[in-house]
Amino acid sequence: MQTQERATTNQVAEAIAKSQQYLLSIQNPAGYWWAELESNVTITAEAVLLHKIWGTDSTRPLHKVENYLRSQQREHGGWELYFGDGGELSTTVEAYMALKLLGVSATDPAMLKAKAFILQRGGISKTRIFTKLHLALIGCYDWRGIPSLPPWIMLLPNSFPVNIYEMSSWARSSTVPLLIVCDRKPIFQIDPAISVDELYVEGRDRVQWELPRSGDWTDIFITLDQGFKFAESLNLVPFRKEGIKAAEKWVLERQEATGDWGGIIPAMLNSLLALRCLDYDPADPIVERGLKAVDNFAIETADSYCVQPCVSPVWDTAWAIRALIDSGYAPNDSAIVKAGEWLIEKQILDYGDWTVKNRQGKPGAWAFEFDNRFYPDVDDSAVVVMALHQAKLPNEKLKQAAIARALNWIASMQCKPGGWAAFDIDNDQDWLNSIPYGDLKAMIDPNTADVTARVLEMLGASNLSINQHNFDRAIAYLLEEQEQEGCWFGRWGVNYIYGTSGVLSALALVAPKTQQQSIERGAAWLVGCQNPDGGWGETCRTYNDPSLKGQGTSTASQTAWALIGLIAAGEATGKFAYNAIEQGINYLLTSQKPDGTWYESYFTGTGFPCHFYLKYHLYQQYFPLIALGRYRSVLGTGD
Repeated sequence: MQTQERATTNQVAEAIAKSQQYLLSIQNPAGYWWAELESNVTITAEAVLLHKIWGTDSTRPLHKVENYLRSQQREHGGWELYFGDGGELSTTVEAYMALKLLGVSATDPAMLKAKAFILQRGGISKTRIFTKLHLALIGCYDWRGIPSLPPWIMLLPNSFPVNIYEMSSWARSSTVPLLIVCDRKPIFQIDPAISVDELYVEGRDRVQWELPRSGDWTDIFITLDQGFKFAESLNLVPFRKEGIKAAEKWVLERQEATGDWGGIIPAMLNSLLALRCLDYDPADPIVERGLKAVDNFAIETADSYCVQPCVSPVWDTAWAIRALIDSGYAPNDSAIVKAGEWLIEKQILDYGDWTVKNRQGKPGAWAFEFDNRFYPDVDDSAVVVMALHQAKLPNEKLKQAAIARALNWIASMQCKPGGWAAFDIDNDQDWLNSIPYGDLKAMIDPNTADVTARVLEMLGASNLSINQHNFDRAIAYLLEEQEQEGCWFGRWGVNYIYGTSGVLSALALVAPKTQQQSIERGAAWLVGCQNPDGGWGETCRTYNDPSLKGQGTSTASQTAWALIGLIAAGEATGKFAYNAIEQGINYLLTSQKPDGTWYESYFTGTGFPCHFYLKYHLYQQYFPLIALGRYRSVLGTGD
C-alpha cells in the first residue's frame, strides 16, 4: 500500500460533526436510539405462516410481504442467508412457502426460478430441521422426519446432566414451546391450502423420512429418537401430561407484560404455536399480547412488510452514547442525559433464568431489547456501564448505584474457564449440538473471547475492579484464545476483525505492559489484512472456512473496528501503525455520504455462526464515529 497524506484537522472535524448531527437527528424523543436489525427472509416467512395458522392474516398487511420477498430474491433464483452468499437452500424454501401462502402461483417466473434453485441443491430433503418443521405444520412435510422432543424433558431436575437449563437461553426459550408442538404434531388447515411437492427432488412419495446417520458416535441420538417415536406410536410416552403441563406453565410464566417471549422472534412464534396446539382462543389476552409483540417487530412501509428477528434499542443507545462522547460531544448534553436516564430505567431488577446456574448473583443487568427481563446479557450490560460511566447525569448517585449493581452481576457470571458468555454461566455441554434437533449448532452459550474482552474493557474504561484471581483467570483465558496468526475469534460480530478489535481494546486498558507481545501480534494481524482501498472487511464465510480470516470487501463497520483496535494497541505499546491507521481514516472519510452516514450492504453481525447473520443498521454509523473520535483524540491531525 502506498503511504497517503494524513487527513487534515478540518476533514476529520467535518466528518465527525456530520456524523454526530445525523445520530442526534434520529434519536427517539424518549431518549433512546434504535435502528433496523436485518436478517434473512425466514423470520418474515415464518410470521406469515403463524398468522395463517391463527387465522389472523387478514388483520395484518401481509399482502406487502410479497413485495418484500420479491425484492430480496437474487438473480440466481434463491434467497440469501447474508448479503452476497450466493443463495441458501433452507432460506429459499421458506421464502417459496411464504409466497405460496400469499397466493403466488407456482408458475410465476420468480417461483420457477426459485424452484430450479431449490432442486439444484437437493430440495426439501436437504433443508434444516426448522424448515422441515414449519412445512410439517401445514402438511407439506411428514412429522416422521422431525426429531422427537419428549415433553418429560421438562421434568428433569436442574441437577441432572440433561435439562432445559443446559441449553442456551435462545435455544431454551425456543425449544420449551416446541415440546408441546412436537408432541401434538399438528397439521393445521389453512386457507388457501398449499402443496410444495414440486420441491422434492426424489418425489414426495419416495422421501426417506428417517433421520440420516453420520456413521459415528452421534448415531446414538438417532437410535434414541427411534425409541421415542416407537413410544409415541404406542402412546406410552412417560409423564406426557405432566411434561406438557410444565411446558405450558413455563411458557406462560415467561411472557412479558408486552407479550414478548425471550426478546426474539423464534421464541415468540414457537410460544404462539404451542398455545395454538393447546387450543387457546385467538381472543385470549395472552395470545393477543403475543401477536401484538410480533407486530412490534415488524417494519412496514408503503409497499413492504417484514419482521425483524429481534430489536436492539439498549445496545444501540449505549453505543450511540459512547460514539458521541468519544467524538467530543459534551457528556452532560441534554441528548446524552436523556439517553443515560433511559438506560438506567431499563436496568433489570428481577431474577431471570440465569439464576438457575448462578445462585450467588443479584439482579442489575441489561438486556438487548425494550423488554426481556428473564434474559439480560453480559455484553449489553458491560457496554451500558461504559456508556453510563462516560455520561454526566444530574443524579450521579443513582447512576453509580446502577453501575455497582451491574458490576456485581457481571462478576458473578464468570465461567469456569475464566471467560464470560452472553446469557449464562458454564452453559457449555457441546454434545448438545450433535442431537438431530440441534442442526444449527447453537444449543449452548459458552464463554467467548469477545464477551470476555468487553468485560475487561469495561473494568479498564470505567475504573472498576473485580477479585484479582478472577481477573487473572480472564486474562489467561484471552491469551489461550489467541489464534496462531495473532487474531481472536468473534462470536457475536464478523469475525476475527471484530474479536481482535475487542480484545486489543481490553488488553490495552487493563494489561498494556504485561501483555505487550499479545497486543503487538494482534495489531500486526490487523495491519496484515488491510485492503488496498485502505479499509477492512471480512466475509461471513470465515465461520465455515477460517482460512478466509480477515478477507472480504471493505465495510465501514469493520474498518472502524480495525482502527479502534489499532489505536488501542498503539496507545498500549507506543508503536502506532501510522500508515495503516491513516489509510483506514481516509477510507472512512471518502466513503462517508454527504448527510454524514455510511452505508454497507454486507452483514457484520453474527447470530449463530455458519447459520444466522445480522445487519445492525447503526453499526455503519456509530462505530466509524468512535474510530474518528479516538483518532482525533489520540493522534490528532496535521494540515
